[in-house]
Amino acid sequence: MTTMRWSAQDWPIAAAMIPFPGQRPDGTILQDAAPEVWARDLRAVALAGFDAVDPTDGWLRIADLTPDRRAAFMAICADLGLSVPALSTARRSVIDPERGAEYLDYAHRVIDCAADLGIGHVSFGLFGPLTAAQRAALWFWTEAGMQNPDDPETRALAVTRIRDLGRHAQTAGVRIALEMYEDTYLGTAREAVRFVTDVDHPSVQLNVDIGNLIRLHRPVEPWAEMIALCAPHAGYWHVKNYYRMEGAGGTVMTHPAPLLGGTIDWRAAIDQALDLGFDSPFLVEHYGGDGLSVCAENRDYIRRILAQREARDDIRP
Repeated sequence: MTTMRWSAQDWPIAAAMIPFPGQRPDGTILQDAAPEVWARDLRAVALAGFDAVDPTDGWLRIADLTPDRRAAFMAICADLGLSVPALSTARRSVIDPERGAEYLDYAHRVIDCAADLGIGHVSFGLFGPLTAAQRAALWFWTEAGMQNPDDPETRALAVTRIRDLGRHAQTAGVRIALEMYEDTYLGTAREAVRFVTDVDHPSVQLNVDIGNLIRLHRPVEPWAEMIALCAPHAGYWHVKNYYRMEGAGGTVMTHPAPLLGGTIDWRAAIDQALDLGFDSPFLVEHYGGDGLSVCAENRDYIRRILAQREARDDIRP
């Protein structure tokens, strides 16, 4: 039996801000908007029953806000009863062929920002911006995206830069999670484990976001195999699910699903991670439809799993 770090009711389960675009139909960029504009989105999150939020940087880069605007953001969260247990970044790879050095500097600012605000976790990835074809598609993962080069020198650079971020995070009291994502050096379970093992730093773990892989229209590792390989390295965790249908001739079709549906058995996945001492927050995500409401249902489902785990572990022979 393992002891859970938090209770089922206070385990941090954050809402992702992906249902809220960073650019509005009127052309307003949220990064430049007045705090009252941020507050409208955050109020919707609070009204959906969340007590935690991850200001995903596709929505708002709080690491790049001025001190006054950052304080205003945190005040809004506090007024709404929203904690900020983690910061996630997306599509700002430290080995981007054009902007890698710039994004490395940004990653260091994210760590400093997290430390300044008492935020314990950050998530980084090695995936690039959406291509034109991905932006035009109904579901962007059905089109090929940018790939990390099959180049030992570039991979070694990625390891070196992530290890450097790990050293910074350790001194700042922050933990890094590396997001699994197709066609990157974290693009399969085996590649992700190899990469984090090569980084070999205690502050660097995996964001075991296997939903990013299950949704692909190509052969992938079975979800249970991914969890078995990656759960020992799990840190801050993005969770989502997909229906995956495989037909004759290699046909694959996928569609977003709630956590309690879909292909991945999240009860089994979370139980396995808890058995190994998993002690990080969750982030609930969903694409399409009323994403915020699905995220809220996903949050409640995780709390039921955690509560049933508590009840089971409280049973004495």
